[in-house]
Amino acid sequence: MTDFIMFVLGAVALLATPGPTNTLLATSGAIRGVRSSLALLLAEAAGYMCAILVLRTLLGPLLADHAFLTQVLSGLVCAYLLYLSWALWQMSSLPQEKDAKISMGSVFVTTLLNPKAVIFAYVLLPAGDLPDIAPWLGALLALIALCGTGWILIGAAVMPQAGQRPELGYRTGAIALFVLAMILGTRASGMT
Repeated sequence: MTDFIMFVLGAVALLATPGPTNTLLATSGAIRGVRSSLALLLAEAAGYMCAILVLRTLLGPLLADHAFLTQVLSGLVCAYLLYLSWALWQMSSLPQEKDAKISMGSVFVTTLLNPKAVIFAYVLLPAGDLPDIAPWLGALLALIALCGTGWILIGAAVMPQAGQRPELGYRTGAIALFVLAMILGTRASGMT
């Protein structure tokens, strides 16, 4: 029971930490509002579950044997975050359509590449096969929904003017993703 409580506390702390997925959720909350953004939680959950399963079953043994691949993977994630930052910035300068929004696909891919998935896969989740950790994954899905909703609400509350000026929400998200990419890039290159 103590292990499960520690898992829940660790997962909440990790999911509450600002990151690329949370930036997209908050940006969507600011631009599209809470109700329109809630569907993105499905993409976030799918991204984390796919990443955890791939990490645990396929990449785990490979990364254990070839440490340099961890840096390569971090570099690829950094490059994707830079691309996503650029794309959000570009969206800020386009005429905004009424239905313009952050897509399910962008949230899925961002979450799939989110370094937090590594912590879930190798640190927070217990050892064992998929049937052994299924209850833990179920709890993680509930926590993803809870914390993701929190980020959407934060975006809607902190930047209500972004609904009238969507470029502000997109640019704020783009800057946040750029900073995250720089932090990850310095770690991937061994500078920190």
